[in-house]
Amino acid sequence: MSETSVTRAETLLGHAFADRALLAQALTHRSAAQGRRRARGERSNERLEFLGDRVLGLLIAEWLVERFPNEQEGELGPRLAHLVSRETLAQIGVAHGFPALLSLGPSESSTGVAQLGNVVADALEAALGALFLDAGLEAARTFVRRAWHDAIEAHPDPPKDAKTALQEYLLARGLDLPRYELVSSEGPSHAPIFVVTAMGAGQSGTGSAGTKRAAQRLAAADLLAKLT
Repeated sequence: MSETSVTRAETLLGHAFADRALLAQALTHRSAAQGRRRARGERSNERLEFLGDRVLGLLIAEWLVERFPNEQEGELGPRLAHLVSRETLAQIGVAHGFPALLSLGPSESSTGVAQLGNVVADALEAALGALFLDAGLEAARTFVRRAWHDAIEAHPDPPKDAKTALQEYLLARGLDLPRYELVSSEGPSHAPIFVVTAMGAGQSGTGSAGTKRAAQRLAAADLLAKLT
C-alpha cells in the first residue's frame, strides 16, 4: 500500500490517522494479503469491514430517527436497508474515489476487480471501521453524514428495492413481469463478476456485481431509470 493512497484516503475521510497501518489495512483487498504479503504479516480489510458494517448501521439508524421523526419502524426500515445496501455503498465509494486507492493482487488488478460494487462497498465499510477505531464514533459520524447526505435526501418517501419498484412499474401499466438473464460469470472464485440483464417493456438494463442478486438489482435499477 503506497503512502500516496493512504494520504488520499485520509483526505477523503477527513482525518489524519494516528495509526496509518490501520487505514492501509482497510484498503487492502484479500487478494493482496495472500502469498508473500501474508508472510510479512499484512492482513486484508475483512475484519475492518465487519466492524464498519456495524458502525454504519448504528450511525444511519441514529440519523434516520433524527431526520424523520414522524416515521415508524415500517418506514424507517426500508430507508436503512437502502442506505446500507451494497449498491448505495458502491455508489458512494466510487464517488469518493475508493477504487483507485485499493491494494489488489496482480491478477485482480488486471481484471477490473476494483470496480466491482461489492469490493468498493467492502473497502468503504472497512475504512469506516478503521476511522472508528482510530478516532472514535464522532469522527465516523462526521464522515457518514457528509458522504451519505445526498443519498439520505434523495428519497422524500421511503425507497423501494429496485426489483420491486420495476415490477410495480410494469404491472401498473399492464405489462409483463421483468425477466432476468445471466449474461456472464467471470473472475476468480473469491471475487466473481456476474453480469445480468433485466428485460421489460421492450427495453433492457444491465448490472454487474459480485453476486447474482446484487447484479439483478443493479440491472433492474438501470432498466427502471431508462423507463422513467
